[in-house]
Amino acid sequence: MLRVVIVDDEPLAVRAMRRLLLPHGDVVVVGSADTPRSATELLKAEKPDAVFLDVDLGSATGFDLLDGLDPAPHVVFVTAHANYAVDAFAAEAVDYLLKPVTPERLAEALARLHRLKAQAAPQAPAEREMLELRTPSRTVLAAPEDIAALVAEGDFSRVILAGQPALLIWRTLSHFEGILPSPPFLRLSRSLILNRARLRAFDTPSRDRSRVTLEGIAEPLTLGRVATTRLREALAKDAERP
Repeated sequence: MLRVVIVDDEPLAVRAMRRLLLPHGDVVVVGSADTPRSATELLKAEKPDAVFLDVDLGSATGFDLLDGLDPAPHVVFVTAHANYAVDAFAAEAVDYLLKPVTPERLAEALARLHRLKAQAAPQAPAEREMLELRTPSRTVLAAPEDIAALVAEGDFSRVILAGQPALLIWRTLSHFEGILPSPPFLRLSRSLILNRARLRAFDTPSRDRSRVTLEGIAEPLTLGRVATTRLREALAKDAERP
């Protein structure tokens, strides 16, 4: 679960961000603040994983707020001004979102935050990590390496497991992108994540389409133009490494 705080001096902007975060069941808003002082108190009390932070806070800036925090949570700046982007990334911001924020850009920022949290979490080497894949009728425990691919179907994701029937899970691809290790998992398009470790053949009958054969999956998957291009680029980078 990702615990976040919203800091913005515009009530409408706070409500808009809450609405955008609502469909993400793995994110909880633990509070919001509209002044630097109240934001500092809230962040020190809650110690969230991340803060969605406006640049212009009236009497101060979001950068001033961060200077007073040690340590500071992961930061996603949310602002109507594009000219602070360089300063934001110099402050090691995770992302920089321009208002009005779209669901797609928010999902990308959340995926980055989930990855950072997963990387920081201590792992028990003796235990095999398992994922809970919940369908309306049952819950399946699966190791990440057993997942061959994931395909977006609206608000759901079809999880294609090696040697097992596929499962339709009420989670977005961005959710899985945030919790699955990369590598070997690679987001090839808005609708497809592939486990490169299970790639056994890559056929390109045309420039805009291709077929991939995955270990443990009977039928090849057909890729569109974007996915084909990204997979070809990833394989080319692998070939360049010594």
